[in-house]
Amino acid sequence: MYYKFSGFTQKLAGSAPAVAYNPQGLRSGVPAEAPAMVFATPTKVVSEAGAAAEYMGANRVPDFQRLFQTSDGIPVHLKRGVPDRLLYRTTMALTVGGALYCLVALYFAAQPSNK
Repeated sequence: MYYKFSGFTQKLAGSAPAVAYNPQGLRSGVPAEAPAMVFATPTKVVSEAGAAAEYMGANRVPDFQRLFQTSDGIPVHLKRGVPDRLLYRTTMALTVGGALYCLVALYFAAQPSNK
């Protein structure tokens, strides 16, 4: 008997030999059509824009690489200055506050009722 993994029941199920020897993830095949582009899609259709396509904005990756790869002793998560410090401190405050709130709630839940 041949078995294959059933995605519906999440268990092994009986199957035909051809299906067991060619599982879905290992089938060789070329997709019928190319997938749609996700990144760097032009704002206009190429036929409308002429020869050059207009993109959403300039490529800022080299600028960010220069900024983040400088060795100035500042951690990567704080390299962009005040906005990063504000986000970091807010996250830390919410984390500490949430932990304290959980401890207080646990303390009150552990107290016996007065009834």
